[in-house]
Amino acid sequence: MSERIPIALQLYSVRGDCAQDLSLTLQAVAQMGYEGVEFAGYHDRTAEELRGMCDDLELKVVGTHTGLNTLLGDALAKTVEFNKTLGNPYLIVPGLGGEYTNSQEAWRNTAKLFNEIAEKIADQDMFVGYHNHTGEFKPLEGEVPWDTFASNTHDSVVLQIDTGHVLRAGADNVTFIERYAGRSKLVHIKEYSATNDKALIGEGDIPWDDLFHAFETVGGTEWYIVEQESYAYPPLECAEKCLENLRKMGKI
Repeated sequence: MSERIPIALQLYSVRGDCAQDLSLTLQAVAQMGYEGVEFAGYHDRTAEELRGMCDDLELKVVGTHTGLNTLLGDALAKTVEFNKTLGNPYLIVPGLGGEYTNSQEAWRNTAKLFNEIAEKIADQDMFVGYHNHTGEFKPLEGEVPWDTFASNTHDSVVLQIDTGHVLRAGADNVTFIERYAGRSKLVHIKEYSATNDKALIGEGDIPWDDLFHAFETVGGTEWYIVEQESYAYPPLECAEKCLENLRKMGKI
């Protein structure tokens, strides 16, 4: 039996609550039973303030979504310093503009850029990664962009699979988890349903048992990160129900 993979919340899921009262929202997230958080914006707080809030609640900062512009040129050193203070080694780019993604050549150049960033921060025990949407799994010039990016980047570049987006694109999550073994260190566990666009984890079409098996055997997965972007209930309630459903699945 492999060691249980802990569960974090991507704070984009409750971004409105965070903007209104970050401290109270983090408190609610911790009380639900989440063990960590992934940031998507810092709500005008310093790294020290954020780290203090999370430490007080025994929440681990497991990652951050940060624009590519924060990893280029002089900005990289500042971003690394900020995240070192947070205690977070994973700098995940949540999306890219067309100039980085509109052709196979663009994707190869993007892969090269991520390799360069990875090399610059490796000696500081920091890692760069990329989070997919649907386009990365739709063929472009005869090849799936996720394959282009993954096969042209170093193994240290994190491939943050978003399970909902992969299935929405008509692709099979397990195939890609297995193909790039060990590179799914942080994963977004998100539901997808063809009939219910507000489905929570466990209420849709994703074969969770198969995915969890892949993550826990070959994925190299360190954290499951819940992300819920559509809401049948208030966002915090959705986050709690996702965690309850994971508990029923035996993941907690």
